[in-house]
Amino acid sequence: MTTILAHAPAMAHSKLHHPENSSRIANIIKTLDEFGILEDLTILKPRSASKKQIGRVHNRGLIDFVKSVSKQGGGLLDRGDTYCTAESYKLAKLAVGGSCMVLDKIMEGKATNGFALVRPPGHHAERDHISGFCIFNNIAAAARHAQVKHNAKRVVILDFDVHHGNGTQDIFYEDDTVLFISLHLFAPYFYPGIGSFHEIGTRIGRGYTINVPFPPGVADRGYLRILKQFIRPVIGRYAPDVMLVSVGFDAHWRDPLAMAGLSLSGYASFTRELISIAENFCKGRILFVLEGGYQQEVLEYGIANVFTALLGKDKIFDPFGPMNGDERDISRLLTQLESRDLPF
Repeated sequence: MTTILAHAPAMAHSKLHHPENSSRIANIIKTLDEFGILEDLTILKPRSASKKQIGRVHNRGLIDFVKSVSKQGGGLLDRGDTYCTAESYKLAKLAVGGSCMVLDKIMEGKATNGFALVRPPGHHAERDHISGFCIFNNIAAAARHAQVKHNAKRVVILDFDVHHGNGTQDIFYEDDTVLFISLHLFAPYFYPGIGSFHEIGTRIGRGYTINVPFPPGVADRGYLRILKQFIRPVIGRYAPDVMLVSVGFDAHWRDPLAMAGLSLSGYASFTRELISIAENFCKGRILFVLEGGYQQEVLEYGIANVFTALLGKDKIFDPFGPMNGDERDISRLLTQLESRDLPF
C-alpha cells in the first residue's frame, strides 16, 4: 500500500496570536518520524497550482485580489480575520498544487491514498468570496482537477471539519457531478451560520448537497452512527470515482473554538470507516486535505492517526480519552436524513 504525503506548511503565511498560524503543521514531519510513521510514506514536494487550476473554482477577481494584497505586503482579505502576508499568494497556490499532485498519484494508480498537509486551509473560500482563515479552496480545486485531467465523472467531497464547508458548498451548489456532504456543528452564532438540513443544492445540483447539522456534544457515537447508517449507503448508491475528505481536528473536545465532543479514538474510527467506504465504492481512492484544528497536540496526534489508518496499521494515538459528560442522541437527525429524497 502506497500512501502519499504532500507537505506545505506555509511558514511565511503566519500572524502572531492568530489560531491559524505557521506552528500548526511546522513540526509534523518530525512528529511523524518520532511515531515511526514517516518511513512508510512517499513524500511529494508540492508545486504551485496554475491560475487555470485555481480559476476552475474561483473567479478572476478573487485571484487577482489576493495577488494584489500580497504584492502590497499583506493585510486582511475579509471583514473578519482572514489575513494575507507578502508570501501568502504564492503559498496559497502551493497548497492547491500540493492537493492536486496527491490526487494525480491516486488517480494514476501510483498511490492508494494520500494526505495533503497544506495551509492556508480552503473550505470556507467561496467562488468569489474569502472568509474563515481560507484563501483558495484546495479540495474544490482538487475535485475539478480530478474531473478535467482524469475524467472522473462522479466525485464525493466529505467535510468533517467542525465548521460547515460553506465555500465548497458554494462552488458545487449547482453541480450534479460532485456530491458534497458536510458534517458540522450547527448552533446559534456558530461560524459560518449556514449548513442547515434544508440546504440541498439547486438547479441540476438539487439533491447533491447533503448537510448534517449536529448539535453540540454529539461526540464519537453520533458521528460514527451517521456515517455508517446514512452516509455509507448514500455514497454506495452514488458510486463515485474518487473520494476527497476535508478533515479538521477542531471537532475534538479539547479544541478551543468548538464543542462537538469527538475524541482522537472517535476520529480514528471515523477515518477508518471512510477508508472502508472508499475501498468498497471507489477502488480505495481517497485523498484527505487538512482544514482546521487549533489545539496543537490534538492536531499532531490526529494527523498521525489518519496516516496509520491510511497505511493499514492498527495503532491509534489517544492520550486524552473521551470527553466528560453524556453524548447527545442523534436518532431524530438520522431519521430526518434518511427521509431525504435523493436524485440517485
